[in-house]
Amino acid sequence: MNKNKILSIIIPIIIFFLISIITLLNENNSIYIKQIIWYLIGFILLYIIYKSNLKKIYNKIHILYIIGNIILLILLIFGTRINNSKCWFILPFNINIQPSEFMKIILIIFNAKMINNFKLKHNNPNIKKEFIFFIKILIYTIIPSILTFLEPDTGMVIIYFVITLSMLFISGIRYRWFIILFSILIIFILFIFILYFYNQKLFVNILGNSFFLRIERLLNWSSSTGYQLINGISSIGSGGLYGLGFKNTPLYFPESQTDFIFAIIGSNYGFIVSSLFIILILMFDLNLFKLALKNKKCINKYIIIGIVSMLVFSQFENIGMTISLTPIIGITLPFISYGGSSIISYMISIGIILNIEKR
Repeated sequence: MNKNKILSIIIPIIIFFLISIITLLNENNSIYIKQIIWYLIGFILLYIIYKSNLKKIYNKIHILYIIGNIILLILLIFGTRINNSKCWFILPFNINIQPSEFMKIILIIFNAKMINNFKLKHNNPNIKKEFIFFIKILIYTIIPSILTFLEPDTGMVIIYFVITLSMLFISGIRYRWFIILFSILIIFILFIFILYFYNQKLFVNILGNSFFLRIERLLNWSSSTGYQLINGISSIGSGGLYGLGFKNTPLYFPESQTDFIFAIIGSNYGFIVSSLFIILILMFDLNLFKLALKNKKCINKYIIIGIVSMLVFSQFENIGMTISLTPIIGITLPFISYGGSSIISYMISIGIILNIEKR
């Protein structure tokens, strides 16, 4: 891999690191110091993955998949509840570990190996074999999705399916399966909303109070209401073209260091800097996408597409929900939002891509 390609990936990450730290300095605590530490750990792991033999990881991925699901199950039983969610293990020194962040990396490699093995075994599969495979890979995605949904973490569940469907789509599988799947999904969503609007008691009895609150949150987005959303939009709007300046966020809103960190960028540095930031994200994603298209080995192509789809969806959803373009589902902004598990998982992903390109 030539030096220019490495720099086209590493330089944006360094810029993301600086943006993240500067933005987190707005918080009246020391979380920016923790973020620096997480980034340092992330860069070390990136280098280790870059130098590792990926074939060994590929060969053991089924074991990692089983371990990942067991950890998600243990989390549901023994995890500490924070903000009505069991998403993190609380370790000494106030260190929070979110297993679902690492499960998405495992799922990418696991799916890539499954798709690659199927394509090697069946060069031109008939409809029956392809349908069985499609159902099989969906089941493997549903298992961690159910465990993650019960935490509850709807955003991560959506990321799991975005990853899987993106990889299946580029594999060349028949499009009819996607049409059938989305048709079933639309019917299910209609059923959920009919139940919600016409029999809320039965809704809670079947799906639980937690899911009821998630629907309410979705409806708050559709009507552009909700304390967090209103204050986030107001903060971005107050920034104007050039922003209010460093540490000048006029309004308070929950999760400003994670889910709504883009609102701080918009408020402090304005429309111009925010636009340049989005352009940087797009250029970074495009460079990664180009690497996937030029890669000759199918399993590597699937892995890069899985990582790119994960990044693009998270970026679009996070920024979109901050400006009321998409529902608020608790997805962080990659490389920018505060969080050790998030930073480390994305750095591992980049290490995998650099390793693939090196070979």
